[in-house]
Amino acid sequence: MPVSARMSVRTLFAAGAAALLAACTAQGPGSQTTCDVSGCLVTFERGVSASASILGVDAELVAVNGNLVTLEIAGQQVTVPAGDTQQAGEGLNVTVQEVTEQQVQVKVATGLQVG
Repeated sequence: MPVSARMSVRTLFAAGAAALLAACTAQGPGSQTTCDVSGCLVTFERGVSASASILGVDAELVAVNGNLVTLEIAGQQVTVPAGDTQQAGEGLNVTVQEVTEQQVQVKVATGLQVG
């Protein structure tokens, strides 16, 4: 393969990889989602109607009561204490990583491992 053709293939590959990485972050109403193969980290804003689409599954922050976070995932409500993991709709594992006055961070895992 000529040098110029190899450079074109590398350029196309790099552009495609950058596009895929850019697609891993999304914003929704009152939320920001960052995903990789193992799942997504969702930051919900508190005090607004916050929702996100996570790997094709709808998730919404319903309520926060101290350390307990209630989410609706795939039409099912689940209440998760910060730091604990619960299984929610569509077989996803949900962990509340942080609860502050401004936001709630939730990890939604697929069960797939990276590497």
